[in-house]
Amino acid sequence: MTTHAPQASQTVTLPASLDEAVAALGAMPAAVPVAGGTDLMAAVNAGLLRPAALVGLGRISEIRGWQYQDGHALLGAGLTLARMGRPDFAALIPALAAAARAAGPPQVRNAGTLGGNIVTSAPTGDTLPVLAALEATLIIAGPHGARREIPVSHLLAGREMLRPGELLGFVRVPLLHAPQTFLKATGRTGPGRATASVALVLDPARRGVRCAVGAVATVPLRPLEAEQWVASIIDWDGERALVPEALTAFGEYVAAACIPDPMPRPGSPEGTDGGAPQALPPAALHLRRTVAALARRALGRALS
Repeated sequence: MTTHAPQASQTVTLPASLDEAVAALGAMPAAVPVAGGTDLMAAVNAGLLRPAALVGLGRISEIRGWQYQDGHALLGAGLTLARMGRPDFAALIPALAAAARAAGPPQVRNAGTLGGNIVTSAPTGDTLPVLAALEATLIIAGPHGARREIPVSHLLAGREMLRPGELLGFVRVPLLHAPQTFLKATGRTGPGRATASVALVLDPARRGVRCAVGAVATVPLRPLEAEQWVASIIDWDGERALVPEALTAFGEYVAAACIPDPMPRPGSPEGTDGGAPQALPPAALHLRRTVAALARRALGRALS
């Protein structure tokens, strides 16, 4: 959704299938795909985007639901955030449902889609840290019926991009059948953009904990060492509970990994590498404390 053209929208194509949509994009290289339009129309209204043509995805029924597939849920990219927030979906992937419910006011959730959240890749996208923690896989539709798969983390980090004429069709998410949580902090009461968010999932089969922190960087961050440390002290065959001190230590471990201390000031005799340590600015220190609190609470809820 970053294609720019010098004139206002001239053509709207409404394909009925994913392959028809891919063909339409191939025939009109300047066209922009649109599903819910919550980000696209904001860019148009702000004068940042003037698409020459639009390919509407709203009539493609195959990407507006989900199905079970070999221990995974295959989610259509056209699933709306409102649909994902319903109880039946929450029973399937609780953290993703919680993120969808927190994504904004009803008018945004009714229109916004899972695929749009991923492709736009806004740092504050609420579903993104959950998908990163779940290690979701994206299924990309290309010309002539081609399909390829990439880890969601690769797209979010820019390691792999959508090629011309490609569309995000589905998201494959493992069904862990274990506790998972999503928490976010905003700068106001009620729905709003996250100042920080944390997704945490337990994976008992692999005796692992996966955590992703959103909104504090351009992409969700995985504090891998913190994950490994806390997984090593959980009694996976027992009650799994941790003492409050361990929860606090995990929160601080996650926060320090995602919001590290500044590099030492060069030229000073103090510090381990010839530099004096610098203090975090007040705003960064507050953000670190927020992330620590969210991570501590997320783990506590998952283990309770």
